[in-house]
Amino acid sequence: MHLEQFTHKPRPAGRFVRFGSFEADLQEGELTKTGGRIRLQDQPFRILALLLEHPGELVTREEIRQKLWSHNTFVEFDAALNTAVRKLREALNDSADNPRFLETVPRRGYRFVAPVALPPEPQAVVSIRPRVCRHAYLWLAAALIMAGAAVGGFRYLRRAVFQITPKDTIVLADFANSTGDAILDDTLKTALNVSLGQSPFLKVLPDSQIASTLQHMTRPASTKLTPEVSRELCQRAGSKAYIAGSIGNLGSEYVLGLKAIDCHNGDTLAQEQVTTASKEKVLDVLGEAASKLRGELGESLATVQKFDVPLAQATTSSLEALKAYSLARKASGEKGHAAAFPYDQRAIALDPDFAMGYQALGDDYMSIGELGRASQSYTKAFQLRERASERERLLITSDFYQCVTGELDKAVQTYQQEIESYPREDAAYSDVGLVLAQQGEYEKAAEAGRQRLRMDPSSVDSYYDLAFTTLALQRFDETRTLLDSAPPQKMDHYLIHMAVYALAFLGADGAAMAGEEQWFAGKPQYENVGLALASDTEAYYGRLRKARKLTKRAVESAIRADSNENGAVWLATAAQREAAYGHPAEAREAAAEALKLAPASAGAEAEAAFAFVIAGDAARAESLVQDLGKRFPRDTQMQSLWLPAIRAQLALDKENPADALSALPAASRIEWGEFLFVDNMSCLYTIYVRGEAYLAAGQGGAAAAEFQKILDHSGIVWNCWTGALAHLGVARANALQARTSQGADADAARARARAAYKDFLALWKDADPDIPILKQAKVEYAKLQ
Repeated sequence: MHLEQFTHKPRPAGRFVRFGSFEADLQEGELTKTGGRIRLQDQPFRILALLLEHPGELVTREEIRQKLWSHNTFVEFDAALNTAVRKLREALNDSADNPRFLETVPRRGYRFVAPVALPPEPQAVVSIRPRVCRHAYLWLAAALIMAGAAVGGFRYLRRAVFQITPKDTIVLADFANSTGDAILDDTLKTALNVSLGQSPFLKVLPDSQIASTLQHMTRPASTKLTPEVSRELCQRAGSKAYIAGSIGNLGSEYVLGLKAIDCHNGDTLAQEQVTTASKEKVLDVLGEAASKLRGELGESLATVQKFDVPLAQATTSSLEALKAYSLARKASGEKGHAAAFPYDQRAIALDPDFAMGYQALGDDYMSIGELGRASQSYTKAFQLRERASERERLLITSDFYQCVTGELDKAVQTYQQEIESYPREDAAYSDVGLVLAQQGEYEKAAEAGRQRLRMDPSSVDSYYDLAFTTLALQRFDETRTLLDSAPPQKMDHYLIHMAVYALAFLGADGAAMAGEEQWFAGKPQYENVGLALASDTEAYYGRLRKARKLTKRAVESAIRADSNENGAVWLATAAQREAAYGHPAEAREAAAEALKLAPASAGAEAEAAFAFVIAGDAARAESLVQDLGKRFPRDTQMQSLWLPAIRAQLALDKENPADALSALPAASRIEWGEFLFVDNMSCLYTIYVRGEAYLAAGQGGAAAAEFQKILDHSGIVWNCWTGALAHLGVARANALQARTSQGADADAARARARAAYKDFLALWKDADPDIPILKQAKVEYAKLQ
């Protein structure tokens, strides 16, 4: 082997590059050391490959960003690059202080400093495998069970004339089950989906697109996907191929077949057929067959080996549990998430170590607003995450950080890792977009939403995620255009109707709001959401008596729907506005009821704590603050928003505005972040309390600026009580400026104060006349005349 010392000129152009005891396979993305494979994630390897293309030369951080970080990257680049370089150094056992391979050029970039060698490319070997079988006597019997024979332990593979490309999608047909064993119905298709889903190369057409295409075919969503139906669906969806699976009996054995068929010309692209003597081994042989099929369809051996967790480990060894899981997913897609609960519960009861089962149960709870129960399921899934495929492990980990510990930075990084490892996984863009919205990064969240919509325009998630984000960005026309362009079948989702309601509220369209309330009234599972929205709207306009009645109905409806956490949040929100409007006794009562209804709910407890402190019950609020701090020590929103706002309000109750301002963090994007457990985006409590603290400190200009922020972000606040009282806050802040200023400045502030009081009183022109804060506002306004 000829060893070339690096200079500024050589450019490794071959597939393999050697340095030290390492060898990098640039085509397969694999790093080995003395023949043994080194585990290295994709992004660190890409950095290594880029440096190896320029041995001895400086590769700047900007060059790395442009070449390896696309516009779809949502983590902070510097942090992500530093993490990737650290992982690369760990894999190479290298040191930043004394580098043998990777040298850091401070504030500029990196340089590969070790000698590199280009070994000769291995010669291609063409082999022809004879088409023989181990047990010839089985050939005829197997032919009676399935088209195309394969028997005993023989696997028959046909290399396709052409292969699937990374841009193609494939359709999974329903299995043809001739065993008569109902436990295998749906189960094997689910297992095959999981097995193929491990591939970063293949893209299975998602259920949302299948349902949408079936509708265009004038077929119900429950249509069985026979080979004939699958081929037509495949053609209409623009997919490349469909995979037909079959299972039958051969004496005491099971014969299982997979066949990938070009849906345009009917050619067989690849096929695998296997047998097993035991039903308990069906998942094992199915996983093996699927892995081989992946290679036959064009996936590299390196990624097949890298992402190939056995099916029994990636899912469950229990066919009965997998059957229940399959029925849960089917029920969720056809009837809604609540319909899946009985099957979810059965799946994890049959296999208590079923990580995907717990994850699915968490997803279903999350989808109906039961974040507390979702957190419990996500925690169990996280504990079992090693019993899942790499893709599922990343999803489980990111959901755990987002919904259990609340570590939003870690959640974004893990979702980004999922996007990098599985660039065709469109749902990951919705997931990372939601976390970015929680961080207040709505521009980035919108870009993630648009990417999801481009990748899968049939997914309802694509529409409501982007609708909420554009509302938060005050781009109401864009929201309206988006919702108008959504296919009619996508409009029948409660989150879409929440967005439509918000748009109607922001446009003061009472008729449209009434229409949305009617839609919610006809949906038992989501009726409580519509009632809560209506209650918030009535309270926003000061019609507190109507709001109380609607809250009562919302809570009762939530309890009937087994959504106690929702009901508790509605009670705690009502308690806040009672306190803010001047009814502390009613506020304390409602907050206490909220805690009884869902004592383990983080959302309900945080909302109730804020209600108690506004109502003047400092002891109860301080107790809840201590509990929340202990339970959620790493939760980004709890530590950055909720606890500071409550502590600041406690300081205000003690007439100490300086301490209140010190308790609040400096203004940042996070204070605009979306909360997952409320029916708007956020009430912006931190900003509201900061405004109150500036008022108490005698800083009228600063107070007015804070309250104005709330008014300028109505697409985040919607119909929250803080949005109404922000008008009054602006009025009071300007009145304070008028009292503390002189001459023209005082006159201008007095004029602004009068205008703001008029705005508030016009907003509350139909309000209940006996609300204490309204009476007080009228007195204040009269003094300005």
